Amino acid sequence: MVGALSVMGSSVVDPHTSPCLCLDSLPSTNIGLKSSGDLVLQRSSMKRKQLTRPGSLELGELGGQYEDSFEDVKLQLLNYFTYKAVRTVLHQLYEMNPTQYTWFYNFVANNKPGDGKRFLRTLGKEKQDLAERVMVTRLHLYGKWVKRCDHGEIYKEISDENLELMRERLIETVIWPSDDTNTEKIG
Repeated sequence: MVGALSVMGSSVVDPHTSPCLCLDSLPSTNIGLKSSGDLVLQRSSMKRKQLTRPGSLELGELGGQYEDSFEDVKLQLLNYFTYKAVRTVLHQLYEMNPTQYTWFYNFVANNKPGDGKRFLRTLGKEKQDLAERVMVTRLHLYGKWVKRCDHGEIYKEISDENLELMRERLIETVIWPSDDTNTEKIG
C-alpha cells in the first residue's frame, strides 16, 4: 500500500511561509502529529525521528533532505553547460580541424566531462587553448540560455507534467464499475 501526506494548505502549516512536505508512506512507516505541531515519523526498522518545524526539515533516512541552498542544482547546471560546450567545440573541430578533433574526441572519451571542473582542469594541463575555448563556449551557451529561458514556462511545464502523471496514476488505480452492474430491465 502506498499513501501520501501533504501538509501544504492544511491547518498544520501556513502554506505562505513554509515549504510543502510530501512523503510517500510505506506500510512500515507511521506518521504522527504532536500537539506542538511537530511531525513525527516512525519506521519499524528505525527509532523515532522527529521533524522540527518546517524550514529545518531533514529527511535523511527517508531518501533525501530539503535544503534551501540548491547547490546541487547549480552544480548540475554547471556540469551540463560544460558538457554542451564540449559537444559544441567537438562539432566545430570536426568541421574545421580534423586532427585536433581526433585528439579532443579521444580526450573526451577518456575523461568524461560529467564533472566539469575536473574535466576542464585536466584539459587545461594538456591543451590550455582547448580548455579556454570550452570555457568561453560554456559561458556563451549559458548566456544564451538565460536570455531564452522562460522560468514561468518551465514552472508551468513541471506543474502540467506532475498533473498528467498524477491523472495517469489515478486512472490506473481506480476500479471502474463494470457495465453489467448498471444495466436496468426495460419493459
